[in-house]
Amino acid sequence: MGWALSAIYIIWSVSTAMLILPVNPAMLAERARPHTDTRRWDMALLAVMGLLMVAEYVTASLDVRWGWSPLLPLALQVIGLVAAVLGYDLLLVWAMVSNAFFVATVRIQTDRQHTVVSSGPYRYVRHPGYLGTLLLHFGVPFMLNSLWAIIPAILLALVLIMRTVQEDKALHAELPGYTDYAERVRYRLLPYVW
Repeated sequence: MGWALSAIYIIWSVSTAMLILPVNPAMLAERARPHTDTRRWDMALLAVMGLLMVAEYVTASLDVRWGWSPLLPLALQVIGLVAAVLGYDLLLVWAMVSNAFFVATVRIQTDRQHTVVSSGPYRYVRHPGYLGTLLLHFGVPFMLNSLWAIIPAILLALVLIMRTVQEDKALHAELPGYTDYAERVRYRLLPYVW
C-alpha cells in the first residue's frame, strides 16, 4: 500500500502536468510564485496542515514498523485506497482542471480577472479540492493499516474545515458574484451535509 500511495501522488503530478499545463499554464505559474497579499491566517493554517500531514505519514510508518494497530481486513484497506484515489486523483484534479484560479493560498486574483467558477465539481460543492484532500487523508490510515494515523488525519480535517470557513468568508466579502453562487450551491464541503 505504500507503493500505491506513492502512485497516487505520481498520478496526481502527471495528471496536473498533462491536463492543466496545456490548457492553463498561467494557473501553474501562479501556484509557483509567492504573493505579498497572501493572508497570514492562511499561511499559519497551511503550516499546521503540512505538519499534520507529515505526522500522519510518520505515525503510519511507525505503526506499521512496530505493529501498534491490528491487521485491518483487506477490504477496509481497499476502501481506504479507493477513497484516496477518488479524492486526490479524480476529484482534486477535476477541481484544478475546472478552475483556472485554483492556487495554493487564499487570494483574490484581481491581476488575473478572478471570477466565480461554477462548473465541474463546483456545481455540487464550493470547495471540491478540500473535499478531495479530506478523502485522501481519511483513506491513508486505512490503506496503510494504521489506526493511530487516524488521529493526525482528524486534526488535519479540523484545520481544513477552519480554512474552508475562513476562505468562504473572504470569497463572500471580496469576490464579486460569490454570494449569489453560494446561494445556488449551498454546500461548502460535503454535499447535503455542510
